[in-house]
Amino acid sequence: MKEKLVFIAIGGNSLIKSKDLQTVEDQHHAIRNTIRHVADLIERGYQVLISHGNGPQVGFIMRRSEVARRETGLHLVPLVNVVADTQGSIGYQIQQSLNNELATKGIAGQCVTVVTQVLVDKDDPGFENPNKPVGEFFDEAQLADIRRDYPDWTLVQDAGRGFRRVVPSPEPREVVERPVIESLLNSGYHVVAVGGGGMPVMQTDKGLEGLDAVIDKDLASSLLAGQMGVGLLIISTAVEQVALNFGKPDQKTISKMTVAEAERYIEEGHFAPGSMLPKIQASLRFLKGGGEEVIITAPEFIKDAVINGKGTHIVP
Repeated sequence: MKEKLVFIAIGGNSLIKSKDLQTVEDQHHAIRNTIRHVADLIERGYQVLISHGNGPQVGFIMRRSEVARRETGLHLVPLVNVVADTQGSIGYQIQQSLNNELATKGIAGQCVTVVTQVLVDKDDPGFENPNKPVGEFFDEAQLADIRRDYPDWTLVQDAGRGFRRVVPSPEPREVVERPVIESLLNSGYHVVAVGGGGMPVMQTDKGLEGLDAVIDKDLASSLLAGQMGVGLLIISTAVEQVALNFGKPDQKTISKMTVAEAERYIEEGHFAPGSMLPKIQASLRFLKGGGEEVIITAPEFIKDAVINGKGTHIVP
């Protein structure tokens, strides 16, 4: 394993650029653009461990499944299997894009994807209080139709960007495939793991069993990054910097903050649940667990964030 191992958590929303760019092909194009900046770090001697979000993609698959059931009677896809589907499809796009980029640059190395399970507590309160946004954004005019067609959905306002469905989101406890990931890193591979936070599983007397939920990928990323002894965690999202009073006239971006300052901003309510708040919470867990630094920024600023101080840097 290289000394310059960095963990990069790519946000699911940063792969969906707009309502007009939501297809699988659009996403693959966005991933290629993001991965170019990741390859820039590898060119400078870094080894990367990559995770990715899957909120929009999970929502698309679930809605597609529900439409197919309504129109044809086809069986529904369990949520835990949807998470596995997105791990495979997004992981494929990331590893292919990175391997192509490395080949173009003449850089040795290869990226592989590990379909990852993450242990959770079956009695986690997250199962009783769904709060993880998935799928596309809906505006006020669409709400009546959505609630009529999908009466079992729970919808919430997501950071002023519209309404989204929310699903259970338990706490990650242990990454099941951690030894495999560590072995691959020690062999020099770049690895995609805990995609979408990993498939939530519980331990039973018959072995592991999947649970229908979506683990927050930033919390799972901070857990795995800490276990791997990573010093730098990069959380890639849709904005260049974290902001106080986001979306308000007195919005103020932050270049650097300490753990204590971040905790104060959380208490003051500056970060939206289901959006920036879990990213800040994951950052604090990582730093309190021995991590050295977290950078939160948009994909196109990754190299400049590491080399030139762009983005928002959170330090102990």
